[in-house]
Amino acid sequence: MKKFFPILLLAIGLLSFQIVSDTQGVDKKIKKPSDSPAHYMQLAVAWYQTAAETRALCYQAFNIARMSLDLTLQTAPSDKPLAVVFDIDETLLDNSPYQAACVINGISYPTQWGEWIQAAMAEPVPGALEFVNYVNSRGVDVFYVSNRKADELEATIKNLNKFNFPQVEESHIMLRETTSNKEPRRQKITETHNIVMLVGDNMGDFTQDCTKKNIEERFAATDNMKNQFGRTYIVLPNPMYGDWEGAMYDNDYSITAEQKDELRNKVMTVFKY
Repeated sequence: MKKFFPILLLAIGLLSFQIVSDTQGVDKKIKKPSDSPAHYMQLAVAWYQTAAETRALCYQAFNIARMSLDLTLQTAPSDKPLAVVFDIDETLLDNSPYQAACVINGISYPTQWGEWIQAAMAEPVPGALEFVNYVNSRGVDVFYVSNRKADELEATIKNLNKFNFPQVEESHIMLRETTSNKEPRRQKITETHNIVMLVGDNMGDFTQDCTKKNIEERFAATDNMKNQFGRTYIVLPNPMYGDWEGAMYDNDYSITAEQKDELRNKVMTVFKY
């Protein structure tokens, strides 16, 4: 028994070291998110990834889009080819795993965004692929207008082709080159096509009237276009990020996490009792 005792002690020591090491690792993972500058997104990301309501809203948007497209095609002008313009991120492709990584790893955009894009791992938003294929089946041209950077074109094509999205070719993909304002790219499409529908998750996917504006200005512009939604403008849910967030910060993302948190609290309408 004595000759086995040192071996037993060594085994217990190694096991204890493993338990301590693992526990320390787990502690870091538990504590780290609460200190993350992106921790405020935790509930939004969880809702986006786990709520059946998220999927329902996506299906609802694309069901309405299909009905609206069918009606539009009955009276659409025929002087030029017809086009539907799609945003990509959180409209066709789900990047919520990246947003989750921001929360868990204590990072914020654009850190590791390039790596995520190059991995081409984003899955289709529920109902998206079916609707884009339907647009294609109706003989309507598909354009992908995204604020992904121009040097991410190859990875973007790879990700879209992975799921066989139609008309994925360079002439139909317009990424960001000099400005995040999509209006010049939309105008470029209108030179050769009649745009019959715009699909996106951010007001900038439909109009430049909400770009770099405050909350009240964005509300006013949206109210002025209220008859377009569900007809020519189809909106997908995205509580994780967008111009709506920048509007709370006076579009200044350089302020500190503490300042952002203060402003998020300040803009809320609060019940007082």
